[in-house]
Amino acid sequence: MKLNADSESTLPSALPIKRKRKQLNDVALLFLFYVMILIFFTSFTDSFFSFSNTLNILDSIAVLGIVAIGQAFTIISGGFDFSVGGVVPLGAVIYVTIINAGVNVPLAIIIVLAIGAMVGLINGFLIGKLRITPLIATLGTFSVTAGLASVITGGLTTALDNPDAAFLAGSSVGGISYYVWLLILLSVLGFITLHYTLFGRTLYALGGNKEATRLAGISTDFITFLVYVISGILAALAGIVVASQLMAGSGTMGLDTNLLSITAVILGGGSLAGGTGGIIGTLVGVLILGTLSNGMALIQVQSFYQQIATGVVLLIAVISSRLRNDNSEE
Repeated sequence: MKLNADSESTLPSALPIKRKRKQLNDVALLFLFYVMILIFFTSFTDSFFSFSNTLNILDSIAVLGIVAIGQAFTIISGGFDFSVGGVVPLGAVIYVTIINAGVNVPLAIIIVLAIGAMVGLINGFLIGKLRITPLIATLGTFSVTAGLASVITGGLTTALDNPDAAFLAGSSVGGISYYVWLLILLSVLGFITLHYTLFGRTLYALGGNKEATRLAGISTDFITFLVYVISGILAALAGIVVASQLMAGSGTMGLDTNLLSITAVILGGGSLAGGTGGIIGTLVGVLILGTLSNGMALIQVQSFYQQIATGVVLLIAVISSRLRNDNSEE
């Protein structure tokens, strides 16, 4: 049995009421922390809280946000996807390359998303069938995809010749770019999927107790395949957004989205042990990372200090994840 209504009655409880309340409390505390960050940067510069800078922050987090939604699915299911850091630049490079070769935009998008899905299938096979740990499996596919992106471009940046292919960045509604609206749409779909579908309930159950989920008649291998395919498709889509934003493709664009997306999910209440997390918390985590980067740039903090700050946030996220795991076991 793969995933159907007959399995629902025997599926273990994915998110008990007590855990749901705790997760809501975690998100509320995280949002409070975000408000404190806003107050901090506003006290240093008046331009930080302007409408134009708010749009800049939204623009800057779109790529990471799209990747983080897929990452949330993998972490909730009990794994994670390090390969997204290679799929993003590979998606950007392939999109630019085939557009420049004369392929029309809709077909180019389909090809890039299919490649992302293929990487997800490989990850799902390695993890679900061969039982290779997510770290080793996705680290391997990350190296392959990132390397392919550099090979295709020869280590150089390739310009996108067709401006119409950058429609996600070239148009806006209400001053908000298409790709930000795309992030909002994907967030809504992700939230509905996780909280109002059997598939979403199964992900929480799988991350919480894989053996119990298997005994409930759910094909855990099939769910693992599906989760990593979703992550791969979203990472490839983020690559198209990158190419649209920069009108170019490069093997170095988006390499850091793996660590940053994991950080965002863990900050948002996810756990490296699986079984917890959500879209709202993940988006707040993405906002924190994007706002920190934007605010430090505005007050002219040097780039290497920004890198240190990001590392500190990552450590805080991992420590808080461990503390949440310890508390849940009591």
